Amino acid sequence: MPALLGPAEIRELAAELDIRPTKTLGQNFVHDANTVRRIVTASGIGDDDVVVEVGPGLGSLTLGLLAVAKEVIAVEIDPRLAGRLPTTVANRAPDQADALTVVTKDALRVTADDLPTAPTALVANLPYNVAVPVLLHLMSEFPSIRTALVMVQLEVAQRLAAGPGGRIYGVPSVKARFFGEVSQAGSVGRHVFWPEPKVESGLVRINRYAEPPWPVDETHRRRVFSVIDAAFAQRRKTLRAALSGLAGSAPAAEDLLTAAGIDPGLRGERLAIEDYVALAAQLD
Repeated sequence: MPALLGPAEIRELAAELDIRPTKTLGQNFVHDANTVRRIVTASGIGDDDVVVEVGPGLGSLTLGLLAVAKEVIAVEIDPRLAGRLPTTVANRAPDQADALTVVTKDALRVTADDLPTAPTALVANLPYNVAVPVLLHLMSEFPSIRTALVMVQLEVAQRLAAGPGGRIYGVPSVKARFFGEVSQAGSVGRHVFWPEPKVESGLVRINRYAEPPWPVDETHRRRVFSVIDAAFAQRRKTLRAALSGLAGSAPAAEDLLTAAGIDPGLRGERLAIEDYVALAAQLD
């Protein structure tokens, strides 16, 4: 593995670029080499993987990924960071420099046309303020992504991995499971970042279904997600009431639920992704 960035190198690069990490862009740079190695190992990527990394920042994780992956596509919204990253890689990992592609764009607007190669894995320290939207967008936009390992705020990691019936089970929990199996892959302390965030971080892994148990085209995904959003819009309401707007009326919602084999008196947090897929099928 190439020489990774430590605290001194991170601050030197930031000073060179006149970078002052902002909450707006969710910038917290990893400066601990052991944490980088741990993330790369946990991701399970190999020399046949094309990895998309969101928010590479100063390149801490990028260097670790390049040591293992076939190719890394780094998506960076800040043009100063995007412009400096190839130089950092060329200086510290010259043998891997040709395996890096930098795309200067908002990850929420990235499409398949923006990337030179279809990614097989997503590995990233996601900007915490947009972590869930970015994760769901990339999983839907790139069906080629077989695995994802992302670092997010610990509370968000717990929500993503939560199962039905729990207090923290909600929209992110269900939507992530539309794509694959979701699990927590550990926690990360505050001290490995600069600047040090006020919250703990967590790792979340998604293994995409090898054989999707339901249609995964964009039209079907949107329909399923609309049902999920409606069910959780007012958590205290029963599904009969919560889905009345989507179905046209409360009686119509009850018919919809009954046809899907679901008790209309339940609340949204009691349903698994399979139930939401079954409900969406009744809207056809």
